[in-house]
Amino acid sequence: MALGLAAPVQAAEPITVHDSFGRVLTLTAPPQRIIPIFASNVEIVASLGLADRIVGIEAYTRYPRAVLDRPLVGGRLGFSVDAVVALKPDLVVVTPSRQAANQLIDPMERIGVPIIVLLQRSVPEILDNIRLMGRVAGVPERGVAVAARFQARLDAVKRKVADRQPPGAIMITGRLGNGLMLVAREGSYTGDAMVLAGARFALPDTQTLAQVSPEAILNADPDVLLWAGSERDLEELIARPGWAEMRAVKTGRARAVDRAELLIPGPRTVDGIEHLAAIFHPEAMKP
Repeated sequence: MALGLAAPVQAAEPITVHDSFGRVLTLTAPPQRIIPIFASNVEIVASLGLADRIVGIEAYTRYPRAVLDRPLVGGRLGFSVDAVVALKPDLVVVTPSRQAANQLIDPMERIGVPIIVLLQRSVPEILDNIRLMGRVAGVPERGVAVAARFQARLDAVKRKVADRQPPGAIMITGRLGNGLMLVAREGSYTGDAMVLAGARFALPDTQTLAQVSPEAILNADPDVLLWAGSERDLEELIARPGWAEMRAVKTGRARAVDRAELLIPGPRTVDGIEHLAAIFHPEAMKP
């Protein structure tokens, strides 16, 4: 993945696109000072070789390392319009999470700072956003090429797992203080990644419900149990009463997976899908 390479800029002319909210965005020239809010948007911009154009980030950004020295414009407590404006951006990229869109769209529009909203509800939508950001940044051919490389890797996984029996899988993405557990659900980019990697959902009706009881997971008895986090936390979980009797634990198919690859809807999701496919269908994914 090209993260820090300088990208050629096409001749300056107006660029008009529609964002994920259906808003029309017109830029008079490719933006050179971009503030992408959220790790996913940072990674999309960087995947296009435009890390040098990123002038601000928010506190949860961890990748790529080349941008981690940029000024912060927000974090756990929200986003600072003043901090954004002080960096003189010619494009702000947001996603409607943690109130970012609500806090930033109106102020940016009032003061004339272009702002674009991206949604990443599925893996294809992530690739669409790479192509969209390529157009917005004045490097449309690069956006098409980067997305095509990721699509080729996804197509390779699809070919390898085709016609194989999909294991029933559950991915636990977190635990709540009330004892309930968060699971990857159908209709999300993480759930989409599981299906593309060759699995099926072992828990029914997760389209609208991401919080389930431990008992529901035990009763589902999945073929594969995934924990989005550390091996140590997975070991602590499956050491609890009843978990050792789960099919996935007995067969050695309880596995920890990388949160950054599967809970950040950006280019590294493709890495996550390849790694999931190797868990679901190890024989098929052998070199």
